[in-house]
Amino acid sequence: MPSADGPVSQWFARKGDQWKSGLNIMRQKGPSEVQFWFIALMVGIAGGAVAVAFRLSIAALQTAFYGADDVNGLHSLAGGLPWYVVLTIPIIGGLIVGIILNRFTPDGRVRSVADVIEGAALYRGRVETKAGIASAFASLITLSTGGSTGREGPVVHLAAIAATWVSKRINASGMTGRDLLGCAVAAAVSASFNTPIAGALFALEVVLRHFAVHAFAPIVIASVAGTVVSRLWFGDVTEFELPDVNALGFYVELPAFLLLGLLCGLVAVMLMKSIFFADRIGSHIQQRLHIPSFLRPAISGAMLGAIAIYFPHIIGVGYETTMAALTGNLLFGTAVVFVIIKALAVSITMAGRMGGGVFSPALMVGALTGLAFGHVATGILPDVSGSETLYALAGMGAVAAAVLGAPISTTLIVFELTGDWQTGLAVMVAVSLSTALASRLVDRSFFLTQLEKKGVHLAAGPQAYLLATCGVTQGMRALSADQSPTAEQCWSMVEQGIYFHENATLEAALPLFDTTGAVFIPVVRLTREGTPPELRGVLHHVDALRAYNRALAATAAEEHS
Repeated sequence: MPSADGPVSQWFARKGDQWKSGLNIMRQKGPSEVQFWFIALMVGIAGGAVAVAFRLSIAALQTAFYGADDVNGLHSLAGGLPWYVVLTIPIIGGLIVGIILNRFTPDGRVRSVADVIEGAALYRGRVETKAGIASAFASLITLSTGGSTGREGPVVHLAAIAATWVSKRINASGMTGRDLLGCAVAAAVSASFNTPIAGALFALEVVLRHFAVHAFAPIVIASVAGTVVSRLWFGDVTEFELPDVNALGFYVELPAFLLLGLLCGLVAVMLMKSIFFADRIGSHIQQRLHIPSFLRPAISGAMLGAIAIYFPHIIGVGYETTMAALTGNLLFGTAVVFVIIKALAVSITMAGRMGGGVFSPALMVGALTGLAFGHVATGILPDVSGSETLYALAGMGAVAAAVLGAPISTTLIVFELTGDWQTGLAVMVAVSLSTALASRLVDRSFFLTQLEKKGVHLAAGPQAYLLATCGVTQGMRALSADQSPTAEQCWSMVEQGIYFHENATLEAALPLFDTTGAVFIPVVRLTREGTPPELRGVLHHVDALRAYNRALAATAAEEHS
């Protein structure tokens, strides 16, 4: 046998020491540009693998539950199943989801794209790991058992978990962590929809919410890597195969797409508000009837199963119905009914805390809306109109862009999903109008409205949310410092109730300075009940403003670097 301290063992030992030394240097000083691009490539491969695995898992479970050989024809197959099977499967799925979320998340809520956006803005590019993995499993069960949502939300969060793991290993700074998060998101979106260009822009536009040059190259690398992983498995094919009749009839037809954009903006707002309304109603009923939280998804599953008996089109992602709309194989009345039923089903799924994303439902609702509008437009002015399927394509992009608050990346996603680049004018006109209208009726997008309802004010920009990232201890002075007040002065203010807890942020500090007119306010640590607090230091108004200004300057430097 070779000696344990032979040349081969020594070589591996030296390489191990070098790797550990390099990792320590990286943790202390951060990765170099070349190192970061290599890390971005690895994160992109991981994000692509996550997306592929999630998609294959949905297909496997849908086959197990519904017996479908082709999941793209799931609703047609479900329409031929016994009614009690269609009713029971979502109930079972909802019960499993409820148990998972009740056991592994603190609030029974599924993590999705909104949480990734919050992690990028407030938590140095990190997201929750345990709750995120549980949410992914819950979303997988939801999409496999009749839930009416999309797969992009859980896939994006799963990829963000991989980026978070890497950020923790290399002790990434806030900027590096956010860039890694963008890489993971770009790879996940690209692999999910075979859209490398749109995937990169989605990460910049929706998650990072800036287009800094330093982030562009690694995010593109990751996006391409995710797409390659997807194409190695599924092939280089577009998600939807369209007929060759999508051509703008004449430029006089463009005003019709302006009207379509406004209609799609209203439909997108209706979809978003119905989801939030259903969630409020569900929470109210749960509290009034004292329903256990783990049963909430099962009740929603029962409602979805009842709808699916008559409208199996709501089951799962819904690409079969979207494809029918894009190819013009639905009548006007059918398209309108499907819009209403799909919006209802998505609202019930989300209100039941069952998991999944909103992008795929928005695509389906948009395609149906566009088709219905197209039937009317081409019927009124047949001599100057193109095909009604062009309206379906434009509507698909318009509703999705308004829901996501991402006109640039959504426009490109529509082009890459369909492979149809000849209808750019129509799609861009509809997308621009729908996004402009919807952004004024909600807080910019579905995701930012979700965060606003949680009290996270990202829609207002860095000047609003950065206050929540700066703790009062960052600008706090010790009582022994120059120009600090005496302990007696501080205790006098504490007795009047004018003080900050040491865990408070500038979001609470600056308003208190404004209302009290104080020049300084004490910072305390609360001890056991019945004992006085411990005086930690003092925060001067000028120091709080300086800390806020530094945070704004750092954000501006990152966004313009």
